[in-house]
Amino acid sequence: MSSPAEPESPRPGGPGNGNGNAPDPKQVESAADETQQSGDAAEEHDQPQNAWSARRDLVDHSPRSMNVGDRSRFGGSLVGRDQHGVSGGRVAGDVIMGSKTEIHYAIPGISAPSSASGEVPRTTLDRLATTFVADEEVMAGLLDRLRRDRVLVLSGARFTGRRTAALMLLHRLAAAPVRTLVRDTSPSSLAERFTAEDQARGYVLCDLATRRDRPLREPHLLAAKDRLAEQDAYLVVTVGPTAVLEDVPAVEWRPPATADVLAAHLRTRTDAETAAKLLGLPDVVEFLDRGHQLREVAAFAQLLGDYATGKVTEDAVAQFSLASLENQVQEWFEEDESAVHLRDKAFLVALAAFDGGPYALTAELSDLLYRFLQETENPARVPEVPVFGTHIGKRLQLARAERFEDDEHTEWGPVTQQKARFLDERASLVLLRELWTGHPSARPALIHWLRRLADDGRPLVRTRAASTVAILARTDLPSAMALVIEPWATSKRFRQRLVAVNALTLAHLIDTPNIPRILDAWCEGGDARLRWVAVRSYGLIGPERPEQALAALRKAVRRLYDDGPDDLDEAMAGELAEAVELLLLSSASEKVLAELREHLDDDRAVHDLTLAGFVNACLRKEDDERYGTPLVLAWYARAVPAGGAAAHGIPYLWRAALADPRATRHALDVLREWVLIADRSTATEWALAALLPDLVTTPAEHQRLSHLLRTMPGEDGNPPPLVAARLLTTLPTR
Repeated sequence: MSSPAEPESPRPGGPGNGNGNAPDPKQVESAADETQQSGDAAEEHDQPQNAWSARRDLVDHSPRSMNVGDRSRFGGSLVGRDQHGVSGGRVAGDVIMGSKTEIHYAIPGISAPSSASGEVPRTTLDRLATTFVADEEVMAGLLDRLRRDRVLVLSGARFTGRRTAALMLLHRLAAAPVRTLVRDTSPSSLAERFTAEDQARGYVLCDLATRRDRPLREPHLLAAKDRLAEQDAYLVVTVGPTAVLEDVPAVEWRPPATADVLAAHLRTRTDAETAAKLLGLPDVVEFLDRGHQLREVAAFAQLLGDYATGKVTEDAVAQFSLASLENQVQEWFEEDESAVHLRDKAFLVALAAFDGGPYALTAELSDLLYRFLQETENPARVPEVPVFGTHIGKRLQLARAERFEDDEHTEWGPVTQQKARFLDERASLVLLRELWTGHPSARPALIHWLRRLADDGRPLVRTRAASTVAILARTDLPSAMALVIEPWATSKRFRQRLVAVNALTLAHLIDTPNIPRILDAWCEGGDARLRWVAVRSYGLIGPERPEQALAALRKAVRRLYDDGPDDLDEAMAGELAEAVELLLLSSASEKVLAELREHLDDDRAVHDLTLAGFVNACLRKEDDERYGTPLVLAWYARAVPAGGAAAHGIPYLWRAALADPRATRHALDVLREWVLIADRSTATEWALAALLPDLVTTPAEHQRLSHLLRTMPGEDGNPPPLVAARLLTTLPTR
């Protein structure tokens, strides 16, 4: 469950209770200043969200591209139970690392033949017919309609086979020769293109250019129909989803299954047995599952044909899918505004950041980015954002994305929302890499946008700002650090510093180099804000290197105590304790517990840190429910029958906490809460009954626990719970 929009106040429990293409630094500084202009009152109320709920938000809202591979890398196993996980893994690593994939195979459709007028050779039509795949019932209906009306309008997204379908309809009607018309033909002059001198019997007009002031109207088609009837000819017009049509009955064209298209192409290049083997290759199956366009399928078939004859390697087959995706992303950003409008490009970037998130939120924040991009293009122009724009379906079609319904974590529990995601989960990674490295002119607007997201009140928005910057850091660490992460890390606002923590954590988990080195330097440095960020980050990435993380935390707490207990920075001491808490409740719990026991008596600073972190961990309950099973108690209950080290380590730290005057009150409060939970849970009662005898090794320990069980009140001032009397009988006499 997500935390509230406003950060939580810290709970008690401390030890004492470079890139040459970089934007103009002035522009970046101006963007940073804007995010700080919330006033002195906001600064006064800004408090750090506690580390536990902050990690929960990070887990709940991280994108799926960072939720693959070994889930335990993030410390997702809460004392041995796999609850949450965010890790890098193969997808992020393969996509982000190194240079772009180079596969030199022409992808049909990039230079559409429909851009020029002329006759389509009969050999071209015959070749297309050998690989054409479609629902024959649908084709029969279209043929009947074309025979009757002489004119047919096919509507669909680009690269779905619209043009091929148009040519095949004319081919099956034997309407030859076939002539293509230029796409910028004026709708009002369409009928004038058909003259008696023209010998063509079939016409195709692909991607007709329409505007609001130049729509395709029904009278235009009626006039064309009359001329075509005189020539015994036919016309098929293809239009995109956003074409402006008035009273024109368009038929939506749906592409055939990619597997069927690939099989048809392979049959023309090899024999049936070889085609079947090729279709069964793991890389081919994966390719077909990624929703590739038909033009990419045709190019893939060509590559597979060469693979079958030994002309290309298996690696080329494996890399083709990624190369196709990279080509698509380059087209989105390199094409002119007539193909992909700047507002649509902003939406693509926002979808990359919020992949799998609520569509309305993605659209809202994409318009914010659109404003910043307009300011970059022309600072003198007032940014304009249309109130009503492209329909969601058409917008997602352009983005090769889909919408779906799923639950979203909120502070009130799961809420079902309409969401959007790329068909290919790698798209967000490839797109952000291309944007950051291939289009540096967009950096000022992107940085401005990310800074605004980092200051948003919604945990999802802040988390996605962090995950986006993590990808940028994996691509270009020096620039991401200097332009985004370090300004966040040194901000006065805890909220922005927390986004820096999450960005560094996620960057590390997608294998960005040198993150631990950065944290070590910040933790040992003199900047208190950077040290805060480093300590928080240790609690998140520490499970991968628990010994080093705990050593850094011990060094940091000793530095606090150097100024004397009276001048102790309680806030930082609390942060250090929360980092220990996260490590203790992570996948490295056994190693962390052993380290805590080994170093408990090193010195007072480490002693206080260990006990505070341990007691904090004992507060945490399964699913964060008020009466959920305490995680540390459940850990102990599992360890006892198995003879695990925790069966001895947990009681050892409990005894130390109860005996320490600086930790006793907090520890007793936690035990009191465990007893109240045991009053509602038999499993908790049994686990606590097993633990309590291990906490009594001296008369003083017996007296302390018996007093607690005899005198503790029930909830809301009620009499002591009955379970307290039963637990009292488990205490051995000393």
